[in-house]
Amino acid sequence: MGIFGNGGLSDVIRCDLKSYLVWKWHPEGSEKGASNRENEIRFGSRLRVKDGEIAVFVYKQKDGTMQDIIEGPFDETIKTKNFPILSSLLGLLYDGNSPFQAEIYFINLAEIIQTRFGVPYFDVFDPRFEDFGVPVSVRGTISYKITDYKEFIKLHRLIDFNFEDFQRQIKDIINRYVKDLVVSLPIKENIPLVQIESKTDLISEKLKETIGNKLKENFGVTVSTIDVSDVEVDKNSDGYIQLRRVTKDITSATVEAETEAKLKDISEKQRIEMADYEERLRMQREEAQYAQHLQSQSSNIKAFEIDKKAQVGIAGAEALGKMGENGAGSISMGGDSSLGMGFNPASMMASMALGGAVGQNIANTMNNVMSNMNNQSTNQTPPPVPVVSYNVVINGEAKGPFDKNVLKQMVASSQIDRNTLVWKSGMTDWQKAEIVDDLKDIFEIPPIPNNK
Repeated sequence: MGIFGNGGLSDVIRCDLKSYLVWKWHPEGSEKGASNRENEIRFGSRLRVKDGEIAVFVYKQKDGTMQDIIEGPFDETIKTKNFPILSSLLGLLYDGNSPFQAEIYFINLAEIIQTRFGVPYFDVFDPRFEDFGVPVSVRGTISYKITDYKEFIKLHRLIDFNFEDFQRQIKDIINRYVKDLVVSLPIKENIPLVQIESKTDLISEKLKETIGNKLKENFGVTVSTIDVSDVEVDKNSDGYIQLRRVTKDITSATVEAETEAKLKDISEKQRIEMADYEERLRMQREEAQYAQHLQSQSSNIKAFEIDKKAQVGIAGAEALGKMGENGAGSISMGGDSSLGMGFNPASMMASMALGGAVGQNIANTMNNVMSNMNNQSTNQTPPPVPVVSYNVVINGEAKGPFDKNVLKQMVASSQIDRNTLVWKSGMTDWQKAEIVDDLKDIFEIPPIPNNK
């Protein structure tokens, strides 16, 4: 844009592009490279630099190429007092119209530039099957901006700057590091190659760490994001088909081995539970037999006591009968003692007393024994009623044993149903619950009561 000023046209030096990284200004009406007029800064020209951008003046002096930077926001007419570089450039007049010549470049510090990239197919190997190279391609977007413009200017000559070339250089670096990362990913991260298509987030994260530092070091730009949108595996390639076949066989073998191990574990659990169940039954039988044995011992002891007391009574009676022998304690009644006509009252009285005591003792003993036997018969606790219990299979594992009451509750809570496999001691194999006669009643639904 130009306006009339002292001695000719004056310019408004500004960048009106909405999206750019680096843009070179030239006077309106001049063509790039046609003449030196594109470098002329005329008297009265105005410089406008927006916030978030800078203007770089590149000019030549006797000691070489110089640069001056104006940071935005700036909007003033170029004068010596507000444009210090004029003091050293006023002598470089061009045909009397220009106080100095300089190339002016606008650099965008606020704009985030997005560049799409695509890495064509390259071979990747699974570390477990290194004979099969699988073609993989990667596509995505890199977003970056200039944060350190002094470093950017230092690394890239603005005079020769071309944005297309700049993007191409960035893409070349991305291609190289994407290949290095993806090729090493299956080894370093232990990722099967057939699953690499799902690792876009991981690849994006690791690329940002690596490429971010390189681009800042070599180009003076800061990477904000690297978004890998697609990792594609050539599924029609011979390497992929062979790798998939081998992987599938290994997966099937692994599943088969895991299934066999689970079945073996279930069988072992069932064996342990059966042994435990049989041991509990054995202990119950032994406890019942021991209780019955104690009862029999108690009854035999009472009978033995009665027998011994009876023997004592008989022995006492016999002893009393011998007390009258040889005339001991006899009284003569006037008869011939040799004829046995003597009467022995002491012996008679002693026999009567002892006989009464023995008889009383035997009677008391019999009464006590009968009373104790009646009490034992009344108070004796019968042995426990045998409970039939079943083991059940829930979620592939044997559980139990459970009695029928518990099984009814499990049916009500939908933990088991008619097709649940059950087993108890004496059965040759697992059977569905609905075909076991003893369990059919636990699935019967009671009739709905009639409230009428």
